[in-house]
Amino acid sequence: MYTVVTGAAGFIGSNIVKALNERGGTRIIAVDNLTRADKFRNLVDCEIADYLDKNDFIERIQAGHFDGEIEAIFHEGACSDTMETDGRYMMENNFRYSSILLDWCLDQDVQFLYASSAATYGASSVFKEERQYEGPLNVYGYSKFLFDQIVRQKLAQNPSSQVVGFRYFNVYGPRETHKGRMASVAFHNYNQFKAEGKVKLFEASHGYENGGQMRDFVFVGDVAKVNLFFLDHPEKSGIFNLGSGRAQSFNDVAVAAVNGCRRAKNESPLGLAELRAQGLLEYVAFPEALKGKYQAYTQADLTRLRDAGYDAAMATVEEGVSQYIAWLHENV
Repeated sequence: MYTVVTGAAGFIGSNIVKALNERGGTRIIAVDNLTRADKFRNLVDCEIADYLDKNDFIERIQAGHFDGEIEAIFHEGACSDTMETDGRYMMENNFRYSSILLDWCLDQDVQFLYASSAATYGASSVFKEERQYEGPLNVYGYSKFLFDQIVRQKLAQNPSSQVVGFRYFNVYGPRETHKGRMASVAFHNYNQFKAEGKVKLFEASHGYENGGQMRDFVFVGDVAKVNLFFLDHPEKSGIFNLGSGRAQSFNDVAVAAVNGCRRAKNESPLGLAELRAQGLLEYVAFPEALKGKYQAYTQADLTRLRDAGYDAAMATVEEGVSQYIAWLHENV
């Protein structure tokens, strides 16, 4: 029997493949679209049984080629560009493709664990997995939101099959180098500090003017652990928030990133005020293109995840970004 990971060469997908490897799993079919060929690097240190293009895979699924051969699918493949404006492309990739896989897994009694998103909440100030708090601000969020509604309907009709959706908050960590402008704040802070010797944040994100903006930043290592927890508990289904459970500022990320870079040069850490005073942290105008499409505040309510039995601690920004910057220094 095989485990399938779609989006396997991407950020979260490759971390799941690596996590499966670390516990001895190698019968993995990696599914992705390598039009962006540089993503292959995320799988170089991973062991897989086969690779399939995403279109080839869905055609084979529909033709019955994998009937009885797959025990679980981690569906991480999607267009994750929150600024993508081609709604037809977004819905075909994120909604229709996912719906085909969902129906096949229900028919075959295959565990289906998929990537949803905190973008489903839009401008809400309450982050509970309930319909009344959901209202996406862009077509990416809508594609994830709509699929979640289909999952809720299907689960009500198929209570014995495992279907698990993870509403990822702001994920950061190793293997996201290929994402370009859609990579995490921590990744951009690291690269900017290396290139310019300072980090620039949007004015509305720093906690002085405008009251600051806070986000739930979650380390990708924790994301992989939660995915494998549910793989090991096929009796558990539902849609779950997957964040750290705490809101931290963009300042916190920048301070952790700069100090991670300083640590690599055996320099002592500095606090926020010192970084500002020394010109190592600056603020720039908030871009017009993001106004009205940007979540100013997120904090995952982890009640449902904890009630499902996942009780491991989630890394703080200080812990996770420190690990990540050390990884970047060694691998990028």
